[in-house]
Amino acid sequence: MNFDLDAEHELIRDTVRRFALEEVAPVAEELDREKRFPYEIVAGLAELGVMGMTIPEEYGGGGTDTLSYAIAVEELTRIDSSVAITVAAHHSLGTLPIYYFGTEEQRRRFLPELASGAKLAAFGLTEPGAGSDAGATRTTARLEGGEWVIDGAKMFITNAGTDITACVTITALTGDGEISNIVVPNGTPGYTISEPMQKLGWRASDTRELSFQGARVPEENLLGPRGDGFRQFLTILDGGRISVAAMGVGLAQGCYDLAVSYARDREQFGKPIARFQAVQTMLVDMATEIEAARYLVWKAAWEKDEGRDFARTAAMAKLYSGELSHRAANWSLQIHGGYGFMDEYPISRLYRDQKILEIGEGTNEVQRMVIAKHLGL
Repeated sequence: MNFDLDAEHELIRDTVRRFALEEVAPVAEELDREKRFPYEIVAGLAELGVMGMTIPEEYGGGGTDTLSYAIAVEELTRIDSSVAITVAAHHSLGTLPIYYFGTEEQRRRFLPELASGAKLAAFGLTEPGAGSDAGATRTTARLEGGEWVIDGAKMFITNAGTDITACVTITALTGDGEISNIVVPNGTPGYTISEPMQKLGWRASDTRELSFQGARVPEENLLGPRGDGFRQFLTILDGGRISVAAMGVGLAQGCYDLAVSYARDREQFGKPIARFQAVQTMLVDMATEIEAARYLVWKAAWEKDEGRDFARTAAMAKLYSGELSHRAANWSLQIHGGYGFMDEYPISRLYRDQKILEIGEGTNEVQRMVIAKHLGL
């Protein structure tokens, strides 16, 4: 076994880390405060090739492995979760379904502008009444004159309403108990997008409610075989959990970085608080758990790249890193004391951004259900 990153992975880590420190960090607080989508940063990440990392080069992507992608997401989240989730949702949820399940014509039509980062894509699964029970979708699509006529609503959809969003892939009932995935381009008549939703965290990311009232798209916008949508979105969620798990590690690492820096500078009772055992205990526990979580994420990414069944490991990584990020954010803010409660300190933003990591891409409770199933329980 060799846990060293090879030269290519180290280059990706260092390149994304440098971009995050030089381009994202100086504006992260401002973007969060103004709830402003980071168009310039997305353009910069597109130039780096981050927006379509694992998509093959023939479709405009970077052709990298899943581990490279997980490393990039972690590095971005260390600095700002809004930027990281914009990348993760676009890549894992918006673009990969078209690559995995689309026809060659659909790939040629959609992927070049998505994989390059020129346009964004979204995935519409969650509904007002169907969250953890995603199979309970109520959105419908019926064939009429060679077109799908779509009626329904989607909730909490990332990247659906930006100025550069190209499309959303939605789950819909296309028959009795039959769920299918359909690509709906932005601008389709009958498809309306709400104003940005107001959130506790991830304030610079784009989150919308979608409504479909007689929205019509061509029959060929069906993604994969009719009725295969349930299996498809389970596959997408398994892969998406790797990126969200990487976000958990990245946020925990960011919290640790801030806590160590503050503890070394802050003096009480005549010495830096980093020299007090109570503070050291929190820092040591963070460092230890971050190391464990990172290798769990890397193992899930490795299993995926090796073509192995990675669903159990991805669920474990997502569960553990999400709960770790909660502890790390709490410990880090505690070390900051009263200053950490002030918005002028970055830890307050990371603290707010953390909670969704225990909810999105499957709640902690759902992860335990998934893991229990894989354990034969």
